[in-house]
Amino acid sequence: MEEHIIEEGKYRYIEMGEGTPMIILHGLMGGLSNFQGVSEYFPAQGYKVLIPELPIYDMPLLKTTVKNFAKFLEEFIEFKGLKDVILLGNSLGGHIGLLHTKMFPKMVKALVITGSSGLYESAMGDGYPKRGDYEFIKKKAQDVFYDPEVATKEIVDEVFATVNDRMKLVKTLAIAKSAIRHNMSKDLPHMKTPTCIIWGENDTVTPPNVAKEFHELLPDSDLFWIEKCGHAPMMEHPEDFNRILEAWLKKRGF
Repeated sequence: MEEHIIEEGKYRYIEMGEGTPMIILHGLMGGLSNFQGVSEYFPAQGYKVLIPELPIYDMPLLKTTVKNFAKFLEEFIEFKGLKDVILLGNSLGGHIGLLHTKMFPKMVKALVITGSSGLYESAMGDGYPKRGDYEFIKKKAQDVFYDPEVATKEIVDEVFATVNDRMKLVKTLAIAKSAIRHNMSKDLPHMKTPTCIIWGENDTVTPPNVAKEFHELLPDSDLFWIEKCGHAPMMEHPEDFNRILEAWLKKRGF
């Protein structure tokens, strides 16, 4: 995926295909490649898929908040001259998508969330990450998935490097606190944007009851489950994820 990155102004992003804009929002520890299955499938179905690199570790510490990432997303949408976008976010990316939709409802045609934070306080993982302990980090990375094999050495190495970079660790914790502050339970009942909720039945980071609560609180939502699946369905079961999402988009006329 790295070779496809476009650099324009302050933005680094991947863009594939033509048609209805679908913006993919990665999570806190998630790279752009987490959505490879989605980004390679949907351009052929008539969607322009864009994956901006979120400035998770580039904002000044005091501005490292979910709200500022939502504003960054709006600036990116304006920069690209897009309208009626579909937002698709995993984990922190889902939270950013939700908050952006609340702040700029006219810009968003549809929202797709999977393993999203925004309701559940431990969504960023529990406790202070143990720096320097590779096996601990490996176990934590494996716990994100139903099948621990999905946590490749490359993924574990990336997480390990992040928590051992002091500034990145400080910002990771700042984001976690911001996510807790930005609990959206009171906002969701007023958000009428059609929302597709796709969740792993075995998600231990944002457990299934979180998905049910999103579904209950959002006025126009549909909830879909993927079996034998953890916190990142689009990585663990890309074919199932794409099939569910494509059927939903067709049914809704998006």
